Amino acid sequence: MVIQQIYTGCLAQGAYYIESEGEVAIIDPLREVQPYIEMAEGKRAKIKYILETHFHADFVSGHVTLAEKTGASIVYGPNANPSFEAIIAEDGQEFKLGNLTIVALHTPGHTMESTTYLLRDAEGKDTAIFSGDTLFLGDVGRPDLAQKAATMTQEDLAGILFDSLRTKIMTLADDITVYPAHGAGSACGKNMSKETVGNLGDQKATNYALRADMTKDEFIAEVTDGLLAPPAYFPLNVKMNKEGYASIDEVIKRGDVALSPAAFETAANETGAIVLDVRHQDKFVLEHIPNSIFIGIEGGFAPWVGALIKDVGQPILLVVEDEAIEEAITRLSRVGFDNVLGYLEGGLESWKSAGKEVESLESIPAEQFAAQVEEDGRKIFDVRKPGEWDAEHLPDAEHASLGALNNHLAEFPKEGKFYIHCAGGYRSVIASSILKSRGIHNMIDVKGGFDAIKNTELKTSTFVCPDS
Repeated sequence: MVIQQIYTGCLAQGAYYIESEGEVAIIDPLREVQPYIEMAEGKRAKIKYILETHFHADFVSGHVTLAEKTGASIVYGPNANPSFEAIIAEDGQEFKLGNLTIVALHTPGHTMESTTYLLRDAEGKDTAIFSGDTLFLGDVGRPDLAQKAATMTQEDLAGILFDSLRTKIMTLADDITVYPAHGAGSACGKNMSKETVGNLGDQKATNYALRADMTKDEFIAEVTDGLLAPPAYFPLNVKMNKEGYASIDEVIKRGDVALSPAAFETAANETGAIVLDVRHQDKFVLEHIPNSIFIGIEGGFAPWVGALIKDVGQPILLVVEDEAIEEAITRLSRVGFDNVLGYLEGGLESWKSAGKEVESLESIPAEQFAAQVEEDGRKIFDVRKPGEWDAEHLPDAEHASLGALNNHLAEFPKEGKFYIHCAGGYRSVIASSILKSRGIHNMIDVKGGFDAIKNTELKTSTFVCPDS
């Protein structure tokens, strides 16, 4: 028996490769499926099943393409209604994989089709669960992503999730290994652990949502408390996962088009495409195309693209280093952004050589910021997440979370400089690029963000543990 987790950090997502006696099951694959095919071929094995725990909202799964390329059967749990051919498993239905058995346990609540896959070894012993977004380490799936009608509220779904956990998951043995679909950083839960593999007994002892004496009403209240609005692209990814999509090979071929500066500029003007600069933030700060949006590929790229651009059909033109062209297109496609029109051939150097305008972003070290901020009285904007702000912040700062930046546009001064920072310098540059595209150019970025600010003599608010 082989179980391998394939974890993708930028999405905080875990896919799984299970093999027994030459037969393979892939659980919740990413859209670029070639690595799974090569893994199986390298072991002279054949992919038999593609098991989907639910219709994912935060990424586009590779199930459709993987089935087309391998002939493997796609499996969903009860209540699923995909537009393509798939096995819709009954609750408790068994699937043989070599000398292993995989049991589909219907565990609705996160979504109504959510299914946990229970793995039994050759002797029939329960060994592991692949819990999708039903159970995370330290948390459970949020119950507000699958509201289908006015008659089904997030509280209704939370109650269903409570029953699923207690009748299907908590009845299993403590020594079972838990393989969740996500870890810390995913928007599919609130307080997930940084660990990506755990033990069910440990979760029963430490996960707030599995507390043995918890009532259903208490569960509903705790699970629904503090939920931030889901990213706007989530429903569009669900639609793609249910209805199908173009092969990633086609998407890369369409997007991997070198455009001269003149052609790049014409495409931007004629299509309304977003000029997306994915280089490192330090390079963007130094020089960039006017009105371009920065979301660096070296940070939390795909989730921020989804959260901020939102419309997966939006045309995109890339400013990208040559060696990262295919990676950028691939990572955009993971969250459904398939409409890349091309990239700037030769990068910023060719743009400047063509005599076209560039801009820069004023950015200063935290030490300089600390030395002058108390005297100049300029406003400070903190674009970190609400939990980060609540934990600790500069007393004189105003909070304008990046994910809700558009709601704060009126708060930014139109005249006179102001400061902007995040935690480490990545998100503040994203925010600055968005503000500049809205005609607000008078910001000063604090390089290194709050992490660097804390090393200066500036006083911060009393630290409050985010878990309290």
